[in-house]
Amino acid sequence: MLNSDHANFPRASFIRRLGAMAYDSMLAVAVYMCAGALGFGVFFALQSSGLIAMNGHEHVSDLLNNTPIYHGFYQLWIALCVGGFYAIFWSKGGQTLGMRAWRLKVQHPNGQNLSFITACARIVWSLLGIGNLWIIINDDKLALQDKMTRSEVVVLSVEANQMRNWRGA
Repeated sequence: MLNSDHANFPRASFIRRLGAMAYDSMLAVAVYMCAGALGFGVFFALQSSGLIAMNGHEHVSDLLNNTPIYHGFYQLWIALCVGGFYAIFWSKGGQTLGMRAWRLKVQHPNGQNLSFITACARIVWSLLGIGNLWIIINDDKLALQDKMTRSEVVVLSVEANQMRNWRGA
């Protein structure tokens, strides 16, 4: 969705991004815990129904953590859930809840919201947040993930950050 009104806002500084990341890390931990509980519940149900054998392990958690294939799928599930949290928020409205609190929005330079695929690419290029350090060594206030996905994080005015604008409308 295109919102050309948001195309002219200034780019966010490293400090503002860091503030939003602190807020969002709390939400990411909550998503991590919920995804972990759901994933463990499904694994427990599969083991209880006899579809997965205990293979000499005393506890289901031991089986999950000490069997590389099960542990790998479990960690992949959790990573997809946490990554999906960011990708959905970025592609639907351009803001996570932490970004909203700091009046930040991720978008293309013309104000257009990111596609879900571009948001996923942005997650990969962010290198777990390390890509934001790129802002410190250049003057254009673009992080590595901004450059690689042709996007930017802008600081919205109080009015532009109101709920009616949250979905890019």
